[in-house]
Amino acid sequence: MDYKQAGVNIEEGYRAVEKYRELVAAVSGPEVLNGIGSFAGMFSLGSGGAGEAGGVSAWAGMEEPVLVSGTDGVGTKLDLAFRMKKYDTVGIDCVAMCANDVLCHGARPLFFLDYLACGKLDADVAALLVRGVVRGCRETGMALLGGETAEMPGFYDEGKYDIAGFAVGIVDRKNIIEGKRIRVGDSLVGIASSGVHSNGFSLIRRLLPNLDEDFGGMPLGMALLEPTRLYVKPILGLLKRVEIRGMAHVTGGAFYENIPRMFVGGAGPCAAVIRGGSWAVPPLFARIASALAGLPETGAPAQRAGADLLKTDPALARRMFGTFNMGIGFVIALDPGDRGKAIEYLEDLGFPAWEIGRVEQAAAPELRFE
Repeated sequence: MDYKQAGVNIEEGYRAVEKYRELVAAVSGPEVLNGIGSFAGMFSLGSGGAGEAGGVSAWAGMEEPVLVSGTDGVGTKLDLAFRMKKYDTVGIDCVAMCANDVLCHGARPLFFLDYLACGKLDADVAALLVRGVVRGCRETGMALLGGETAEMPGFYDEGKYDIAGFAVGIVDRKNIIEGKRIRVGDSLVGIASSGVHSNGFSLIRRLLPNLDEDFGGMPLGMALLEPTRLYVKPILGLLKRVEIRGMAHVTGGAFYENIPRMFVGGAGPCAAVIRGGSWAVPPLFARIASALAGLPETGAPAQRAGADLLKTDPALARRMFGTFNMGIGFVIALDPGDRGKAIEYLEDLGFPAWEIGRVEQAAAPELRFE
């Protein structure tokens, strides 16, 4: 028996790498010192800068540059991608889950690496997954330094893939955002999500098994696969215009877990007070809510029923806001005098935003609704 008979096709791996090579060329720059195929990726901090005009580095003028890193995966949203045979968007999710986290501390993401694992490698499918990673890197200005593709027969089911990655960013130490400047009375501005993003899918897969159900003229599965929104460029631009005192990426644990995280290390215990009804919860979450309540309806009737339940059933709403982003993917804390300017700037860039609450004094970091 040889390696191929054991289930590992080295030739298919070579073919995948060649496809990656063509894709990665679109997200390299003068700061990347070697191409994929080396044992490790190299990113120069001496000159150049990903996405910077005229070769000016992203860290030029920094007094004490600090590297900020984050790692994450896509989770069981991948199962929907396999069932819908749509592989080119979950790579965006992988990048977004890492880059948006790094962004929360005011860091500009610099480069990304990915890890792709499967039971039996199909170079064409793998290239589609990496295509999404490349798109995410392009939208965030990151270089894709490389990654790893692991074929593990008998460990992963044939046709199933897992994808994860990590991002590294940079920020001047004096500009790190960690909640220390948040003040009682600050406004909380929520920025729209693009959908469910990449959290809660272990529950969604049980609640909504029929991915072909009609959802506004498209299969429900396609609506659920809408990739995670990338907030890097609008937030980095906003940081040049107003003082952002805290940021939260609304991921696993949703509102109740993530928004209070912006207060950790702050000037004092604070509470995020969220004003219910300050933004319109998208219909997709109403559909999930109806299924969570065990209602038999599907389609538009289920959406209407779910929307009513979110207003009348506090326990159900608590479960939803503790699991899903409910239409808000990113939250920033800033002086109330800057909220109008911030909202206008974000909306001009195509990122709908609302003042969704405020900061109040509390005994410990927490979140509550009013």
